[in-house]
Amino acid sequence: MSLLLAGLSSICFGTGLITAKFGLRRLNARAGAAISIPTATLLFVLAAPFYLDTGGFTVSAALLFALVGLFFPAIVTLLTFTSNDRLGPSVTGTVSSTAPLFALLAAAALLGEHIHARAIIATCGVVAGVAVLSWKAPVEHRPPLRAALLFPIAGAILRGFAQAVAKAGLTLWPNPFAASLIGYLISSTTVIAADRATHSLRRPRSKQTIAWFAATGLLNGAGVLLTYVALSQAPVSLVAPVVAAYPLVTVLLSAALLRDEPLGTRVILGTAVTVAAIAYLVAG
Repeated sequence: MSLLLAGLSSICFGTGLITAKFGLRRLNARAGAAISIPTATLLFVLAAPFYLDTGGFTVSAALLFALVGLFFPAIVTLLTFTSNDRLGPSVTGTVSSTAPLFALLAAAALLGEHIHARAIIATCGVVAGVAVLSWKAPVEHRPPLRAALLFPIAGAILRGFAQAVAKAGLTLWPNPFAASLIGYLISSTTVIAADRATHSLRRPRSKQTIAWFAATGLLNGAGVLLTYVALSQAPVSLVAPVVAAYPLVTVLLSAALLRDEPLGTRVILGTAVTVAAIAYLVAG
């Protein structure tokens, strides 16, 4: 069940990169994050009376969830949106797929989690498959674009670290909904404050743009919740590689909706490698 939930989370994150790309055509990353994250937060708050169970509450777990919320999804979303705007969803997804490498390192260092060889091989397979999926030969040397790669790399590091810290919190208080709610409340405060701090640069927000970012927020919020549910049932080494396959969804949707690239041999090969790596992990 945890693998299925992680797979659904991957679909949500992958689709969210596409909807965000549509929104970023008219609004910058900072303003977009100030729409998407609060939208998901509002939904969590409205659902809290029905789904929030305070049984088993511990202050330590709540503080860990709040710590995660300081940078995930807040800072990770800002970094991902900025990368998506400058590099496109495919390249952003490729670099972001390295997150499980950092998640495994963090799980071993912070949780003392034993990382099996199968998990390491599967993780490397996912990263390799997604790289094949999204790689594009550069037309010319563009140092600014190479510098822009720092955004998804930083996002991948923070995303991987967040999964390990969230797992630590879920070990103390196995409540994925509470983890999502607390994290999103903190993240909303962060992105709204960042948006207000630069109010002089605000651009008009059309209803269509707001709708794209709201949809992105709902997709990412669902992805986070599903990831936390999976982490409450399984170790980081099992969940992280499956969640990291979300660029597979991004590339396929990008080809279909954004017309970024045809579904050629490279895409088929990358898809096969990614699916084979996940199948290898599941088989173990």
